[in-house]
Amino acid sequence: MNILVTNDDGYRAEGIKALVRIMRQYGSVTVVAPKYHQSGMGMSVTMGLRPIAVKRLPDQDGVRRYYVDATPASCVKYALDEIFTDERPDIVVCGINHGSNAATAACYSGTLGAAQEAAMNGLPGIGVSLDNMHHDADFSAVEKFFPQIFERLLSDGVRKYGLFYNVNFPNLPAEKIKGVRVGHQGMGHWEKEFKRWDEDFCNRLGIKAEAYSLVNLEAKAEDGEEMFVMVGDFIDDPRNTPGADHHLMAKGYVSVTAHQLLSCDEAECRRLREVGFDTDFR
Repeated sequence: MNILVTNDDGYRAEGIKALVRIMRQYGSVTVVAPKYHQSGMGMSVTMGLRPIAVKRLPDQDGVRRYYVDATPASCVKYALDEIFTDERPDIVVCGINHGSNAATAACYSGTLGAAQEAAMNGLPGIGVSLDNMHHDADFSAVEKFFPQIFERLLSDGVRKYGLFYNVNFPNLPAEKIKGVRVGHQGMGHWEKEFKRWDEDFCNRLGIKAEAYSLVNLEAKAEDGEEMFVMVGDFIDDPRNTPGADHHLMAKGYVSVTAHQLLSCDEAECRRLREVGFDTDFR
């Protein structure tokens, strides 16, 4: 099996190193990951005629490694265009993300953006996340349980176009995780998202900027500017059911959610036709 691994935390993040350790048992692994931290990029691509730096890194234990100074989805595009020229990868696995991608975080996630790019190209895509933002988070529970989840997801055979999976682990030691549950994407939003920036902000959160390849932290405000950083408070939606993915994680389960690249609401389109929305202009 040819496996493409990427992430949105940057090629030096501990999560992608753990994912490579997991995936090596299943075949030939190629890593193509962002040079710098790219959280919240969703499925965005690096356009606008911006030059994109690419570097082939030394192989490690037979794993080909590259970084691309671009978004996660762009990393997948580069891999398909420039690396897998003779044969395509069999699957794209993204992560292990530092932080949850459950609920509406999935809408912003660069990790899942890469999985969506895989789905757009007709490849299976899986995003894997751990609900821990710390640079040296303990990924041992993911390393223990993700292999069986990965094997189950691949065992079902042919899938429809546009399907990709979102796997989220609670921040618990392996012995405290109750099991795996198939959930649905939870609802919610963020408030008070703009916090005032200062040079000690990352330190107060326990995050090492260099571990995430964060850039522009030295940015200084120009005359008349104020500096902010987006770190908001998640507001749960009261319409959520117990099967919402983030609620399953809170109960100690690994949540697995199937997502669809094609976001068209067919039921609403049918309703619009039924009420006579289709119109001919004369």
